Amino acid sequence: MRLFDLSLRVKLPLWGGGLIVATALALSTSFVLQAWDDLNRDLLQNAEDIGRTTAHALFPAMLHDGVWEAFEVVSLPFTANPGTPLIDSVIAVDSERKVYVSSQPEVHPVLTPLAALGSDFAALDRALLASVQPGIWVEDAIGEDHIYVLLPIVNDGVRLGSLIVSYSRSLLWQRFSHILSRSVGISLLVLAILLPITAYWGRRMMLPMQMVTERISRIGSGELEVLDPTLYPHRDEVGLLFLAYGEMLAKLREKAEFEKEVIESERLALVGRLAGSIAHEINNPLGGMLNSISTLKRHGNPDPVTQKTVSLLERGLSQIRETVAALLVEVKIKSRALSLTDLEDVRILVAPAANKQATQLAFSIDAPPTLALPSTLVRQLLINLMLNAIAAAGHGGRVAVRANAGLTQLVLVVENNGKTLSPEQLTTLFEPFTRFSEHGHGLGLWICYRIVTGLRGTIRAESTDNLTRFTVTLPLDSLNDSRATENLPD
Repeated sequence: MRLFDLSLRVKLPLWGGGLIVATALALSTSFVLQAWDDLNRDLLQNAEDIGRTTAHALFPAMLHDGVWEAFEVVSLPFTANPGTPLIDSVIAVDSERKVYVSSQPEVHPVLTPLAALGSDFAALDRALLASVQPGIWVEDAIGEDHIYVLLPIVNDGVRLGSLIVSYSRSLLWQRFSHILSRSVGISLLVLAILLPITAYWGRRMMLPMQMVTERISRIGSGELEVLDPTLYPHRDEVGLLFLAYGEMLAKLREKAEFEKEVIESERLALVGRLAGSIAHEINNPLGGMLNSISTLKRHGNPDPVTQKTVSLLERGLSQIRETVAALLVEVKIKSRALSLTDLEDVRILVAPAANKQATQLAFSIDAPPTLALPSTLVRQLLINLMLNAIAAAGHGGRVAVRANAGLTQLVLVVENNGKTLSPEQLTTLFEPFTRFSEHGHGLGLWICYRIVTGLRGTIRAESTDNLTRFTVTLPLDSLNDSRATENLPD
């Protein structure tokens, strides 16, 4: 992977750290060079100051040939600072360039020609010989161990000789190494503080952008994850990116909901075409059977058991006719108010299915004799939910039904201890033609959903360990609602 292809969480600390290191090196180098120049200049200035003072004091001693007095003069800088002498040696030579006095007489004997003291002094001897006008100059030959400052010993135009002040380069390097070590230490300390801060700041700065990038990359798979705005509450470019992502997410969700509604509408149209093709085939025999039952009730004389059975058949056939009508477009639904007899009919109608697979059926009703709800639709809703629960519970399972009516709403709860539904199944539970078993056509729960929404109610499904529960809430004014008298799937 190339350097520029790395994540900004890596590149930003690298770039920032590199810039800090480069800046520290540049500043340290500039400081060290400046320190070297200042140190060299200070030492030279010190040597010149000492040389002037010493040369002025030597003139009367040399004039009266006071060698011991001259020796005390050239030894004075060393006795004044015995700990760390700034000067290596002080030599006074006469006009014939011979040593008159030296701070180190054992090294530079008196009356020794200057050129005989070594190669360094031979170069000084040639410089003194070539000098015409008295003055101060510095002999700093590259590669030599010493630096020399030459000053004339002169007064009122009379020159008695020259003064040579020397100091060792090792002293200069000793002081310079101390400054250099301090400079390096301070630079390393600054880098040790700034580099971790830069790394943390870079990663912290890029973390929100990384989060946005990761979530955008997963949008194609249908994952629309919300970003907490408190993660980056600032209003800079990164904060604006957070806001833009939130707006994009809202629009994508709106688009997804719209597409979902379009798909649902297409499925409804398919159901409508299917229902329209079979509606007449079902309604014609149903009408004949209902007319026959009406004739039997009007002209026959059945016993009480037969009369009860005939009434049950009539309600069941009416339920079938009105269920078919609920699937058709532009069909009016008219129904009487829901009563406790309707709920008892539902229990009787689903009892054979429960007995067939030994399902325990618990039925609990807490409601007044009559409720302001259309009986046909509520009966169909409850039958569908109970038959689904019995099928899901399986052999020897348990199904519990509770109906509780308050002042403003009826709550129906149907639960079973069958197989738990997965989250994916729960998301498509109320869509048409969604089948979770080999039996059925996948319209039962969809019809339940359309009935509940048509009655301005809510239906909710939840499935946990060994328990699946459907909860339906219906407002008790639905019987007089205009939407309850129109076709539900409109």
